[in-house]
Amino acid sequence: AEVEMHANQTSGNCIRNTTTDQFSGVQEDEITDPRPYCEIIRQWSTFHPEFAFLPRKFKVAVNASEHTDRAAIQVHDIGLQMVRNEQGELGFRVHVGGGLGRTPMVGPVIRDFLPELDLLTYLEAVLRVYNRYGRRDNKFKARIKILVKALTPEGFAAKVEDEWSHIKDSPTRLTRDAIDQFKGYFTEPDYQQVPDVADTLATQRFENREFDQWISHNVDTHKNP
Repeated sequence: AEVEMHANQTSGNCIRNTTTDQFSGVQEDEITDPRPYCEIIRQWSTFHPEFAFLPRKFKVAVNASEHTDRAAIQVHDIGLQMVRNEQGELGFRVHVGGGLGRTPMVGPVIRDFLPELDLLTYLEAVLRVYNRYGRRDNKFKARIKILVKALTPEGFAAKVEDEWSHIKDSPTRLTRDAIDQFKGYFTEPDYQQVPDVADTLATQRFENREFDQWISHNVDTHKNP
């Protein structure tokens, strides 16, 4: 508790990890900080009574970078890519049925745009369809990727949309106040001003090829330069 870590749901056929980009909150090209949405999913899924005994383990990933997927969302059971629609509204492109292991698959898109406030109700619909139709007779064919392939992405998406139509406006639907509360958990550190050494760095990179290569592979642009 002192370091804000726990081991709840680290095994078993339940919703396990909710992960994101290691540079979340500081990367220059992120649409918005994805960490509050990961925390929303984590709190919603922890000890969720309906999803404590799924056909198989379940992992979720969220990516907010417009150009790079360091969260590897397409090889997760549910992958959420943060996007904005033509009106500038924030939402998610939803991938379902990705995975590695003995049967690697890339998760197909089942919804191009999910409005931000509908995140949890839609995830609940996906989990309900998986819980209802996922195989329990063979653990090697119990992951959601096998179900999505069997039903086809279109067939799976149709079942999710049907289930979602019944719960879309349920109390699980997010509110703006709730999202703002979670965003408050992720505040920026007190960045210290440092001298501008751009010219010195450029000279060092020019003079030292190995250092230049190291910079290219290990350093990225901070959104607060």
